[in-house]
Amino acid sequence: MPDLPAILGGVPVRSRELPITRATVSADARLHADLAEIVASGSLTNGRHVSAFEREAAAFLGVEHAVATSSCTSGLMLVLRCLGLRGEVVLPSFTFMASAHAVAWNGLAPVFVDIDPDTFTLDPAAVAAAMGERTAAIMAVHTFGAPCDMEALSALASSRGVPLVADAAHGFGGAYPDSTMIGSKGLAEVFSLSPTKLLTAGEGGLVTTDDDELARELRIGREYANPGDYDSRFAGLSARLPEMSAALARHNLPHVPARVIRRRELAERYLKGLAGVGGVGFQRIPGRSRSTYKDFCVTIDEQAFGVDRDGLVKALHSENISTRTYFDPPVHRQRAYRSDAVLPRTDSLASRIVALPLSSHLDDESVDEVCSAIRRVHAHGPAVAALTA
Repeated sequence: MPDLPAILGGVPVRSRELPITRATVSADARLHADLAEIVASGSLTNGRHVSAFEREAAAFLGVEHAVATSSCTSGLMLVLRCLGLRGEVVLPSFTFMASAHAVAWNGLAPVFVDIDPDTFTLDPAAVAAAMGERTAAIMAVHTFGAPCDMEALSALASSRGVPLVADAAHGFGGAYPDSTMIGSKGLAEVFSLSPTKLLTAGEGGLVTTDDDELARELRIGREYANPGDYDSRFAGLSARLPEMSAALARHNLPHVPARVIRRRELAERYLKGLAGVGGVGFQRIPGRSRSTYKDFCVTIDEQAFGVDRDGLVKALHSENISTRTYFDPPVHRQRAYRSDAVLPRTDSLASRIVALPLSSHLDDESVDEVCSAIRRVHAHGPAVAALTA
C-alpha cells in the first residue's frame, strides 16, 4: 500500500538516509587563498584573521566586543571565571550539558529550574522562585535559536545584583523582539561556532559583551591568563581560536542572513506540512523575535498522535529519516548532575520532543517527505504503536 509506513512493510519515503543536519559552510578561491596565506605565514594563532573576525562579528551584532575562543564551552567557562563568582548559578536543565559543565568546572553549584512549556526557554518566574542568598548568576539559554525573555531575566538579575549570562550557542543570527541581535543583552552572551551552527569556524566560540574590563580579562584568560609576562593572573585556559578557523568564520559571516531566511522558510514548510496532524506540537517563537531555527523540533502527544515519541523515531528510521531527541535526558537527570529538582515541564518536554532534519542546504522536497512520513505513521498509529512498544 502506498500509504503504509515502511516499518509496517511499506516502501520508505526515501531511498537514502536523510541526515539530521549538515554543516553550513561555503568555500571559494578567496578562502583557499586565505588558508594558503596562513600556512605560508607560519602564524597559526593570534594573527590578523582572529582580530578581523572579532571586529566584523562585533559590528554584525552591534556590540562593543567580540572575543573569539576555542569553543562555546570554554567561552562560558572563562566568563564565569573572569567574574570571580562563588555560590550558585540558576539555569535550565533543558539545555545541552555544556551549560552546566561550565558552571561545575568553576566550582559553582548549578541550580536547575523549569522552562516555559511553550517557548522551551528559561521561565523567569521559576528563576525568581529559585534565587536566594547564594545565587551568584543567572544563565539563560536560547533554545534551538529562539531568544529567551532577556528583558524579564535582566530585571531579575538587576534587582538581585547578579550578572546575567546567556548560553547563545544556537543563536548567532537571531534577534530579540526589539530587533536587537542575540548577543547584545546581559553582561555577556556566548556563541558556538561548531559545525552544526549557522555560522561555523569548524570549531570555536565567541563571547560578546559591552563591558571593557570583562573583554580585557577574557582575552588574557584564553591565553592561560598569561598577559605576556608569564605571571598568570588567574587559572586561565588554552582557549584560542586558530587562524584557519577564524578565516572560515570570516568567509561565512556575510552568508548568515540568507541562511536564517532559508531556515525560516523550511520551518514554515514543516509547520504547513504538519498542520492538523493530531498530537504534533511546535515550539512557540516569541512575537516579533527571529529564531535561527538551529533545530526544528516537534512534540508528540501519544494519545492524540497514536504513537509515542520513541515509536515515531523508530518509524522514521525505517523511512531513512534521521532524528535526534533533544534534550533527553535533561541535565538534572544525567549521571553527572543527578539532583532532586522537581521540574515537571522539563521532564515532560524531554520525553516528547524530537528534532527533524534541518540544515541551510535542505531542499523543499526533503521536508515534504518527512511530513508525509509523519502523516502516514499517524494514520497507522495503533499498528505502529503495537510494533514499537
